Amino acid sequence: MLLKVINFGGKMKKLLTLVILFTSTIASAGTLVINSNQSGESSMAGFNSYVEAFKAAHPEVTVVVNEFEHEAYKTAIRNFLTAESPDVAIWFAGNRMKFFVDQNLFMDVSDVWDDAGLNDLMASTKGSLTVDGKQYGVPWGYYQWGVYYRKDLFDQLGLNVPKDWEEFKWVCAMLKKNGITPITIGTKFLWTAGGWFDYLNLRINGYQFHMDLTAGKVSYEDPRLDAVFDHWRELIDPGYFLEDHASFSWQDAQAPQINGEAAMYLIGNFYVPTFEAAGIGDQMDFFQFPTINEGVGVAEDAPTDTMHIPAGAKNVEDAKKFLAFMSNANAAGEWAKIAGMLSPNKNAPKPENRFSIMGAKMLAAADDIAQFWDRDSNPDMASAAMEGFQEFMVKPDREDKIRARLEKERARIHGAL
Repeated sequence: MLLKVINFGGKMKKLLTLVILFTSTIASAGTLVINSNQSGESSMAGFNSYVEAFKAAHPEVTVVVNEFEHEAYKTAIRNFLTAESPDVAIWFAGNRMKFFVDQNLFMDVSDVWDDAGLNDLMASTKGSLTVDGKQYGVPWGYYQWGVYYRKDLFDQLGLNVPKDWEEFKWVCAMLKKNGITPITIGTKFLWTAGGWFDYLNLRINGYQFHMDLTAGKVSYEDPRLDAVFDHWRELIDPGYFLEDHASFSWQDAQAPQINGEAAMYLIGNFYVPTFEAAGIGDQMDFFQFPTINEGVGVAEDAPTDTMHIPAGAKNVEDAKKFLAFMSNANAAGEWAKIAGMLSPNKNAPKPENRFSIMGAKMLAAADDIAQFWDRDSNPDMASAAMEGFQEFMVKPDREDKIRARLEKERARIHGAL
């Protein structure tokens, strides 16, 4: 059995050609070609553990993994799904998946769900993989979002975990007063700004309004969004966010918190392996995004990462074996655990990491679960909106122009209301 991993980063056009030539050369009966975005150290280790378990269970299959840098993969997938498809592609649930389903680029894998018993084992995430009653992928992990904070800094200043918006702003003010950046963030790749919009809108206007907005059913000039941007400015105007955040990636933004220069980070649980490896796990803690409007249901972002068989796959038989292997609770659970995720397999071992335990408890109590801004929205609309969110965080006085531009884009994509 062969497991070959190739790494791809920048200069995507030339490198994508290499992928196509390589996979065309080696693809043959019994060879399974997988394109992966698991480029981070912990996520790659988790994925490789899953592949190794699959290899042991299916020694007749030769596995080739083409590993792309995570952000570059988002561009590359549009190319390789319409050119030389792999047999398996890692991607995301929700609208991000539906975009390719609507273009007939992902294969219906409902038979995998039936044959492997996934309708029961993966019932909690089945809806996010379903279009018109059919399943087009298999989930491998999901994770909570929330505020990861330096407990040691809070303790030094006598700060408690904020339970509502007023307390949250007060904590920010006290941190700022004492020379600590209240909130670290890197918006270079835009989606972190989407996370802030998600939580503000979910806490102010609620889940259904939020989902109607992501579906293109609500105007970006709707007055109900005024409060979202007003609350956001209550953090922007006093300078509570990391300075020059638009020049930092989400990985870059970890350093100020790891170094003790910033206190809080609204991010997903995939961050945990990084700060634990940096040796500050004991100084870190987690809290749920605070309440803003009483009476609004508590919804959470819990993105689901998935695996799919492209419509152009050459080795569909082994690809289905690979997806069905998610029914192996131990293998699926091990992948999720190493990557800082929660396994959607109900028989997977319970999480042991305290952050995953807190996340699982929080999600179980949530009134509703959203995927994430760029997964719940049309991809083109998501991109335009997140550019607008980043711009607003840098130049909040442009709010009216930004929202007018986004509404024009919404009308172009989704039509008149």
